[in-house]
Amino acid sequence: MNEPSSMLLPVLDAALRGTLLALLALLAARLLRDRPALPAAQAAVVLCLGTCVQVIGSTPLFELMVPRVWQAPFIAIAVANVVLFWVFVQALFDDGFRFQPVHGVAYGMVLLVSGINCLAWSADAPSPLAQVSLGLQRAVPLVFAVLTVVAAARHWRDDLVEERRRGVAYTLLMLAVRLATERGRLSDTMALVDAALLLSIVAVAAWHFLRVGGSDLFPSTLVTPTAASTPAPATVVAEAAAQTAPDAAEERLAQALQRVMVEERAYRSEDLSVASLATRLSVPEYRLRRLINQRLGHRNFNAYVNGFRLADARHALADPRQRALPVLTIALEAGFQSIGPFNRAFKAATGLTPTEFRRENSADS
Repeated sequence: MNEPSSMLLPVLDAALRGTLLALLALLAARLLRDRPALPAAQAAVVLCLGTCVQVIGSTPLFELMVPRVWQAPFIAIAVANVVLFWVFVQALFDDGFRFQPVHGVAYGMVLLVSGINCLAWSADAPSPLAQVSLGLQRAVPLVFAVLTVVAAARHWRDDLVEERRRGVAYTLLMLAVRLATERGRLSDTMALVDAALLLSIVAVAAWHFLRVGGSDLFPSTLVTPTAASTPAPATVVAEAAAQTAPDAAEERLAQALQRVMVEERAYRSEDLSVASLATRLSVPEYRLRRLINQRLGHRNFNAYVNGFRLADARHALADPRQRALPVLTIALEAGFQSIGPFNRAFKAATGLTPTEFRRENSADS
């Protein structure tokens, strides 16, 4: 009675893991084909590969038959996957994301600590420091889980892509599931459950990505703001509105949004948010997000609003009548809360600092 059952578990486990590996390979191949230059896609590909190693290394037969010392690389990569997931979430929700040295250092440190722990515990007489280093290793998933949630939450309110916003909730679920199953070697039954849970997570993520073709989750090109890419407030809504043939309700909302942003200069409010703007327009928040994203082509609310603010600031800096007005005053009047973010956004959009921009325009006049 127990023999058929004991034989069935390895077969089911192998089937689930084989499906999971195939799905991860499909995702990685699709990302490499469609978005090879995007940081979010690159991070996702590396995460897929790391997860493949984790799936293989956590197979019960692999853990049983392979010496602990040879399992060290698999375990180290499995633990370090949480760092990859943190980087992936940052890249997914921030269209201006760029890889930084800290990402590589964090990944390398987690790999090193995990690998050393595996080697220490495979020895006949583990070092007294092994318990300390093992505790550090067990803290890694929790620490990076918190960092991942913070990274997602930072952009969640201003993100206009509904698929990515829904991904925040799924991110929390994925973290909870993975943390709940990080308990060392699992029994055959729990290993099967773990593989099934991971397969469900990857399957849902793959379904969303393949269904939307990646165009909603990932931008089609790298985000490199220029002066030409930030239109003047008087035309930004009208030009985008002319590209589609919306229904009457959407048309009225677009006109109301244009009036509030252009004529009433709502962008000058420092605390402007999607929620406050939706309240001002007396529409549900999701409708305003959909209009700005799908009709006007913006993926982030702050970037959308900053387009108006930067155009306002450029106009003021180029105005000979306002040459005596301090740059800080112009930034604050345009809606920026401090000079630092204004300078960075202005330099990214124009390639010049506000002072350089004013100097060049003064020379031309």
